[in-house]
Amino acid sequence: MESAFAVLAEPNRRAILKLLVSSQRSVGDIERRLRMPQPTVSKHLRVLRDAGFVEATVDAQRRLYRLKAEPLQEVDAWLAPFRRFWSAHVDALARHLDRMDHSTATKRKRKR
Repeated sequence: MESAFAVLAEPNRRAILKLLVSSQRSVGDIERRLRMPQPTVSKHLRVLRDAGFVEATVDAQRRLYRLKAEPLQEVDAWLAPFRRFWSAHVDALARHLDRMDHSTATKRKRKR
């Protein structure tokens, strides 16, 4: 089985997963939304299913695919040590925006 990183390295698979975040979808719906041919969609769904990222249920004559979050835990665990860098940058941005808001408010008061 491929690692989560190998599966996610392919842009079409990421696009499919992004669609499935909001709701389950049929192959036809994925085809239309991503403008991909059916064989391409089916190939990527098979890889995603084999890796555990999606599961299919049968609804009459069609298969509905939905996201399974468990394989994303591998990615989340790998990213955990890097979050401190993001939070530091986000905190710095928040402080900068607060200073800008304060500066703008002060300038408005002076104009009055």
